[in-house]
Formats: sequence, C-alpha cells, structure tokens
Amino acid sequence: MTRVDLRNYLESIYQVPVAAVRTRVQHGSNRKRDHRHVRVKKPDYKVAYVQLAHGQTFTFPNLFPEKEQGPEGSADAHLQDHFMEEQRQRQRRSSDPRHGGVPAWFSL
Repeated sequence: MTRVDLRNYLESIYQVPVAAVRTRVQHGSNRKRDHRHVRVKKPDYKVAYVQLAHGQTFTFPNLFPEKEQGPEGSADAHLQDHFMEEQRQRQRRSSDPRHGGVPAWFSL
C-alpha cells in the first residue's frame, strides 16, 4: 500500500481522520546460513507510521464478537456440547489407570 492508499483506507473503513503517514521499507536480515553454508535472507517488509488528527484516538474493532444465544440456544452449540460429551465418555471408557493418561492406541 502506498501512503495515499493507507490514508484512504483508514478514513473510509474506520472513519479516522489521518494527519500524516510516513512509510519505510525494513530490509530483511541476511546473516543466517543454511546447511549448505549459503546465506538465507529474510524478506523485506514495509512499515507505516500513521499520525492521527489532534485529539483523535483509535481502538481496534472487535473482529470476533460473541454470538448472542436465544433462550433455546443455537443448534451449533448443542452439537458441540453433544460431541464433547461423547469424547469425554470415550476417554473414560478407554482410560486405564496403569497407563497414566497415555491413549490405548499408543500402548503395545
């Protein structure tokens, strides 16, 4: 993204007034060597410093809000609870105290 792209993105998506944008390219290190003693270079990446207008603050939006369940609950939550209960029952049946928590398929 260029400076102008970043400014337009922040102003249109997040409705944040931007005062200034500074960018730089951070060069990746190439000091490491692989098993053939050939230099391995990390990729370069761009860093942007955004200055907001005076008195403005930015908080990241909640990307994963909790879904509100109705009085009956959702079908997905019911299926997940049912699956987890089956898993617990399988573990109780297959757990042998002599194995110390190691699964039955792992033993000889």
